[in-house]
Amino acid sequence: MSLGLPLAGRRIVVTRTREQAGTLTEALIAQGAAVIELPTIEIVPLESYEALDEALRNLAGYQWLIITSANTVRVLCERMTALGIGPEEFQQTSVVSIGSATTAALQAAGLRVDVVPERAVGESVVDSLRDRVRGHRVLLVRASVARDVIPVELAIQGAKVDIVDAYRTAIPADSVSQLRKHFGGSTPPPDAVTFTSSSTVHHFFRLLSEAGTAAVPAGVAALSIGPVTSATLREYGWEPAAEAPQSDVPGLVQAAVRALGI
Repeated sequence: MSLGLPLAGRRIVVTRTREQAGTLTEALIAQGAAVIELPTIEIVPLESYEALDEALRNLAGYQWLIITSANTVRVLCERMTALGIGPEEFQQTSVVSIGSATTAALQAAGLRVDVVPERAVGESVVDSLRDRVRGHRVLLVRASVARDVIPVELAIQGAKVDIVDAYRTAIPADSVSQLRKHFGGSTPPPDAVTFTSSSTVHHFFRLLSEAGTAAVPAGVAALSIGPVTSATLREYGWEPAAEAPQSDVPGLVQAAVRALGI
């Protein structure tokens, strides 16, 4: 046990993908927590990238490109390489990046970022582009299942929005047994579960159902990365114990310390 640290003795579940869990896991451990990595989602390739490839080939026809996540950036870079498209092809298109992790990934790939909304939610994207997109073409690249706030509201503002999928999410095959182990009643449940997106919430409750667990054990706290994720938790009747002040890993760790810290 890491005595003297605010999360000493706390057992916290990380529900991110295996590829993305490391940063949050390390940050929680640095505060004294014992971390259980239980990925509720995994990133799955699309059956076809034809639509994304076509959009990238015709990028010059778009005034705006909206990138929703670091996962989207990874796929975007893979398709750029496959098509022989370099960062210079983005010069005539303004890039909107949702979230600090997305921005860092874009910059690491050598892509310019023109707009970073104040909050990593669709409503903030709309606010940042309000009165700037009328008559413009907007390319929104995102996961195959996502909220429609951005395309609907930008269309109201007079934009022509094309939506292109970059990836889809699925439940990892071994996560049901892991969830049953930690929430099945034979051992004390963890102190909290972290959620970094609405998808992690939806998939967590699907896992509960598939594991035959009736409900989240009493006393387990939900820690949310932001208002959209919190709203999804409330749809399932689980009020977040704390919400990150900013929608990133440091903010989620702050929320954990606020809710569970000694």
